[in-house]
Amino acid sequence: MSLVVLKDVVKAFGQTVAVDEISFSIDRGEVVGFLGPNGAGKTTTMRLLTQYLEPDAGSIEIDGLSIEDHPTELRRRIGYLPETNPVYREMLAGEYITFMGKLRGMGTDEIRSRTDDVVSQTGIEAVYYRPINQLSKGYRQRVGLAQAILSEPEILILDEPTEGLDPNQRVEIRSLITHLGTERTVLLSTHVMQEVQRTCSRVVIISGGHVVADGDVESLVSDQSGARVSVELDAPEEAAIAALEALPSVVSAQATPGSGSRVRFVVRGSGKEDPRGEISALAAEHHWPLWELHLEQASLEDLFRDLTVTEGGVR
Repeated sequence: MSLVVLKDVVKAFGQTVAVDEISFSIDRGEVVGFLGPNGAGKTTTMRLLTQYLEPDAGSIEIDGLSIEDHPTELRRRIGYLPETNPVYREMLAGEYITFMGKLRGMGTDEIRSRTDDVVSQTGIEAVYYRPINQLSKGYRQRVGLAQAILSEPEILILDEPTEGLDPNQRVEIRSLITHLGTERTVLLSTHVMQEVQRTCSRVVIISGGHVVADGDVESLVSDQSGARVSVELDAPEEAAIAALEALPSVVSAQATPGSGSRVRFVVRGSGKEDPRGEISALAAEHHWPLWELHLEQASLEDLFRDLTVTEGGVR
């Protein structure tokens, strides 16, 4: 049985439907990337899971229990780090962790027994006795993660945990999330595709309040329709686009600036068919010098764009 199950969940704010009949499940021990463009409904969904909001329709169950019927019990089984980490900056880091434990109903002895462990896991020993307003954003995120795992939650929900961090801090937090994922179920929302590919075994993509993809990262990327080929030709741009798009194995060709008279094209093939042979023959037929022709490796970013962007912008 799945640990988390959302079925036909709806949440609207006035006339705006933020979450529109979303359904997906998370198995125990999974680290799931939760992706979508801005305004897709990611944060609303996470707030529904953590009971900051109530759904207008549909159901949410955790370990077979409805959050509507067992709100207090299930809230204790979830650790949450919002996108805007709500730390009390005037507190010492250690004071804040203790305070958050008390808010969750933990006893003094329980908090004390857990504190050394979470401080060690999140690497905040050096700043434990420092005011939060003196900490870097990276350390503030670590303090936020420490309070989120203090009560040993089964489920950890992280909303943009590396937003605003420098590259070194991102690597550190990503490593920490990977470690935390070995002990609990994690739902990770982020716009950084590298983080998903390196930390998540599965991805759920939403757009316009709907789930548009759900599966393991490798399979979704490998199943992406249409080979992508990078081409550089010494040819008139409009004539080259027309000729490329007339090929049976080509769906579209998009030009980008090249060098001198040369033009670069990103060519999308039809299905799994590799269009490079036809492109090479076309260049020879028109006597267009061919400077580059290689098959690009499919990426999660390409899949994300294909599923969430239309000609008019975000779906």
